[in-house]
Amino acid sequence: MRIGIFTDTYPPYINGVSTSVYMLKKALERKGHQVYVVTINNDSLRYKFDENNTVIRIPGLPIGIYDYRVTNIYPIRAMNIIRKWKLDVIHSHTEFSVGTFARIISRQFNIPLVHTYHTMYEDYTHYITKGYFDKSSKKIVEYLTLFYCDKTTNELIVPTKKTYDLFKQKYGVDRNIYIIPTGIEIERFYIENVDNNKVEEIRKKLKLKDDSFNIVFVGRLAKEKNVDLLLNAQKNIVEKNKNINLIIIGDGPDMDEYKKTVSKLKIDNNVIFVGKVPWESIPLYYRLADVFATASRTETQGLTVIEAMAASVAPICIDDESFRNTVIDGLNGKIFNDQKEYEKIVVELYKDRKLLNQLQKQARLNAEVHSSKYYGESVLDVYKHAIDHKQNDNYGVIGKIVDKLKNRED
Repeated sequence: MRIGIFTDTYPPYINGVSTSVYMLKKALERKGHQVYVVTINNDSLRYKFDENNTVIRIPGLPIGIYDYRVTNIYPIRAMNIIRKWKLDVIHSHTEFSVGTFARIISRQFNIPLVHTYHTMYEDYTHYITKGYFDKSSKKIVEYLTLFYCDKTTNELIVPTKKTYDLFKQKYGVDRNIYIIPTGIEIERFYIENVDNNKVEEIRKKLKLKDDSFNIVFVGRLAKEKNVDLLLNAQKNIVEKNKNINLIIIGDGPDMDEYKKTVSKLKIDNNVIFVGKVPWESIPLYYRLADVFATASRTETQGLTVIEAMAASVAPICIDDESFRNTVIDGLNGKIFNDQKEYEKIVVELYKDRKLLNQLQKQARLNAEVHSSKYYGESVLDVYKHAIDHKQNDNYGVIGKIVDKLKNRED
């Protein structure tokens, strides 16, 4: 099968969607399929064609949200190359920007379009509105989401029941929706595949004691991740347990604010901000952890939780639908409802190493179901269904865009 993946984010740029797309590409290739990628060039405004002529990077402009870029540049040159790929199916991973290009190509060349919805956009409107017109902005997001996910795609994939319920119960979508949890390359996080010498180098660099108990958080440092809860809890935890550290891996717009909070709470000795870490080095940092913690309620799935579990680290997660199918309280991790419960769980696992070891072992076992292999197989089934039920749909607005592009010079 010849598959075209369209995404706004792709390595070397790293986030959850980028990781998901990269893992899917590798899983499909291992099964003998030819996979092509259309994405944004995050380094510059240049058009680029690389990786043995299978990846097109089109120019994109920064939008002021983290270091994301978007594009409305859909070059005829790229369209001509994509036509030569003779794709059997297109899989888009973004609603806008490159996602629009995917819809144009799908319409132009009559290729079935599968779409995965990754981001709960309603949780991010504050970056654009700055707190103003919040209600109306959420309605706009709802309208655009329905248009791109329901009106212009052949098949729709979501990673969790939480996202499924968003479309079925809140948005009232009446169509087939496939729940396929995003897979990861779990093997790269296994203890036996990590260089312990490099782990020890990092431990010394961070000045961690051999007997310290380490809580690790991996993610973007921003309001929606609710890192404040972890910091406020850390103050209470270390008052009686000086040997417990919180290691924060990642960067984001609220980094400086969190550092100020740490100073204000006087917990500088027990909170470590690592900053951005290269994708290939992330497994090394999980090896420092006794537990992984997250208080975010805005995830669609939470890939870092699965990464931690694959690394034999017990996750402690806030009670949210995005984690419920992955973390089973008391079996492979712990679930908390509020800061007080979180503090109690951390101290409990710090004191009860037998329980902690049980959770860690089970976490590793349960991570298996999230392998990229199973993910690829499930997505392939959706591709086959899309191809078998391909229709010459009229995409309305998308069709008009295509007509304009036909008349545009390269």
